[in-house]
Amino acid sequence: MRGMHLAQLNVAHLVAPLDGPELAGFVAALEPINDIADAAPGFVWRLKGGDAPTDVVRHEYGDFLLTNMSVWESREALWNFIYRSPHLEVLRHRREWFHQAVEPYSVMWWVPPGHRPPLAEGMARLGTLRERGPGPDAFTFKEFYEASSEAATRPAAADVRK
Repeated sequence: MRGMHLAQLNVAHLVAPLDGPELAGFVAALEPINDIADAAPGFVWRLKGGDAPTDVVRHEYGDFLLTNMSVWESREALWNFIYRSPHLEVLRHRREWFHQAVEPYSVMWWVPPGHRPPLAEGMARLGTLRERGPGPDAFTFKEFYEASSEAATRPAAADVRK
């Protein structure tokens, strides 16, 4: 569906406290990479933890779970930021800073323009992907679903159980 935006959430379990020496390289990369994202063609919005460039989103999922959520104009815009910008070099170091994931750690879904999903919505979409696999309401780059008005307005499975 034309006009829809692509929301994405990824999570990672830190190998050490964020202020520890093991994560110094990651913390040093936060500001420049966030600046690149904010200026990237097709970038719409990202969930921030505060005004400082290195403020991470605090949540009830534990201090060692790092979250990143953003909204983009298209799949191509998000892909280009992740894999065709300096972000790729930072991504190559992820095993130094994060535990290897044993279940899906990244999810995408379509949202109407202007929607700024709260973290709970992203976590619910990730839960849907983990429970049911990819579908129109929770998917990945590898198993991608094009936008539809139905998928964008349908709540994630975890939202329905509330």
